[in-house]
Amino acid sequence: MPRPLLVGNGSILAAFDTFYFMRDFYFPYVGQWNHIMGRRNRIGVWVDGQFAWLDHPSWERRLKYKNDTLVTEVRARNGWLQLTLDINGAVDMRENVYVSRVVVKNQSDTEREFRIYFTQNFSIDEVAVGDTALFDPRLHTIYHYKKNRYFMVNGRCNGETFFQYATGLKRVGTIEGTFRDCEDGQLSGNAIAQGSVDSAIGFRLVLGPGQAGTVYYWVCAGRNFQEVRDLNAYVLDEGPDNILHQVEQYWRTWVNAVPRDWDGLRPFVVNAFNRSLMLTRLHLDARGAIVAAVDSDIMGVTNRDHYCYVWPRDGAFVAYALIRAGYGRLTRPFFEFCADALTEEGYLMHKYNPDGTLGSSWMPWVERGVVYLPIQEDETALVLWALWAYYQAERDLEFAAQLYRPLILPVAEFLCSYFDRELGLPRECYDLWEERRGIFTFTAASVYAGLCAAGRFALVFGEEDRAELYFGRAEEIKKGMVTHLYDPDLQRFVRGLVWNDAQGRYVKDTTLESSTAGVFLLGVLPPDDPRVVNTMRTIEKELWVRTEVGGIARYTDDHYFQRTRDVFTVPGNPWLITTLWLAQWHIAVATGPVSFYRPLGLIEWAAQSALESGVMPEQLDPFSGEPLSVAPLAWSHATFVQTVVEYLAKRRQYLVGEERAAIASAAAASG
Repeated sequence: MPRPLLVGNGSILAAFDTFYFMRDFYFPYVGQWNHIMGRRNRIGVWVDGQFAWLDHPSWERRLKYKNDTLVTEVRARNGWLQLTLDINGAVDMRENVYVSRVVVKNQSDTEREFRIYFTQNFSIDEVAVGDTALFDPRLHTIYHYKKNRYFMVNGRCNGETFFQYATGLKRVGTIEGTFRDCEDGQLSGNAIAQGSVDSAIGFRLVLGPGQAGTVYYWVCAGRNFQEVRDLNAYVLDEGPDNILHQVEQYWRTWVNAVPRDWDGLRPFVVNAFNRSLMLTRLHLDARGAIVAAVDSDIMGVTNRDHYCYVWPRDGAFVAYALIRAGYGRLTRPFFEFCADALTEEGYLMHKYNPDGTLGSSWMPWVERGVVYLPIQEDETALVLWALWAYYQAERDLEFAAQLYRPLILPVAEFLCSYFDRELGLPRECYDLWEERRGIFTFTAASVYAGLCAAGRFALVFGEEDRAELYFGRAEEIKKGMVTHLYDPDLQRFVRGLVWNDAQGRYVKDTTLESSTAGVFLLGVLPPDDPRVVNTMRTIEKELWVRTEVGGIARYTDDHYFQRTRDVFTVPGNPWLITTLWLAQWHIAVATGPVSFYRPLGLIEWAAQSALESGVMPEQLDPFSGEPLSVAPLAWSHATFVQTVVEYLAKRRQYLVGEERAAIASAAAASG
């Protein structure tokens, strides 16, 4: 199930499902630790002796954000219970507090009592062992704690705190959890529980016909009792309404900080851009990690792992998009994160946890009796490519100097040395999709871009000999790509080279692969080079999904979440990233008004593929258009941001050229 709504501040990230149940709550790192683990912190209503959680079929729900903010705007209407809930929620931009406001409206023609219940299903540090849930009678709050993780739950209704509470066991024998205690409208008042525990609190409203009342609910996160008590005092002093207003104003100011000329874009695309910019930002931890995705439901359909990792490649693309969008300063901690993670040999590993420790991996260190580095070399190279983009945008010489010796030079030396001299290409590694080992076009393009970036940095710092070495190796790789990775018979770039044991040599893997767009994306060849043109046209023709959904597949016969074996109609599920790469190529080669139609159409396709809340998934079901895999994916949102920025820049460049030509023509006529 996708996560249509996320809120956070760089230390807390909370994610909600389509029922507006909080399913993921990360603290103190974005993406680490998940204290709900995909289970449910619920909201339910009791009225007239009847009860319904928000996932009951009697509810009609609409989930979105307030425009240009990271404040949720949820409406849930229940005809059976004759009531409406309007819910706003946000995380304070400075303090580690989640605040929610629930406006309850009585839609009946009689006065009634409403009881609103919130449940807390924390498994602190991702393990439901040794937790404590307790009621504090002095402050009239609920705590959940273990070791150095403390969560305080509180709220207000008509100036009063919750009127019922309970703590208890969950998932122990036949005991489902304290949440079941809510369903009769009466909580037990059990004041403490330890082990695998949960809790619930209830608020009471008496509303006349058509009358509305408000319930406030908040969760404070800290390292000890005093921290969460101080945060609770902050909410009470500041007021939940004021906090929500401040958060709303903050994000509106942030997302509109960079002036843009939206000429040529429809409002829904502008809204999708702003939403993508903010959702991309949510995946940045305050200490530098850029997490791929936080949708924990992926664990139920894969090998019990998730996307809450820092893939340096994803991080580099996200950083690059933010830099292009004018938010480059946000990316500095990411480059410092990579410098800290770098091995002594100068490469980055498969993926990392948000706290900087090494993440899980499925890449073998030995294969066919041969020892390999368990890496994707593009992940290392793209960090330098993105860092150079940062330097170009910000001219932050001091920061570049700070990273020159601990990051730039070690990476450059590794990229130079990890080289097959016979082929003039990088040595074997895993591809960007993490599925196969070989020498791949995208990887080679990434290494080329990384070495060019290193050469430019070397010139900045007066090391011309190093620059010559790095530029020279980049040119060797470019030559090797044209020689070995371009197929003149197919008239396009191939996926790569793979070792053939029987032949004792590398042979071409000619699979049509969207990532060969990296040849122009990363500057190996210009976008109008005939070899690039033929490659991109073939991708557009043969990887386009021939259903009403449309979009570009990753490659022919993509098995990841595959929905059909009819690979002619559906070569693979449509991905937003790959479709937007095609848009970027069309933008790059655009020369006049008509040539902007196609990339604009692809941009609009991506915007329309999002959920109503603006959340973009990794990929779509090729028949229904429903999100597949994780949603949101930071890389999808970042690629959308980058593509729109490039579209606006190219369109502005064209319009300026037209204006200058008109002025010159008028001047010539008058002369």
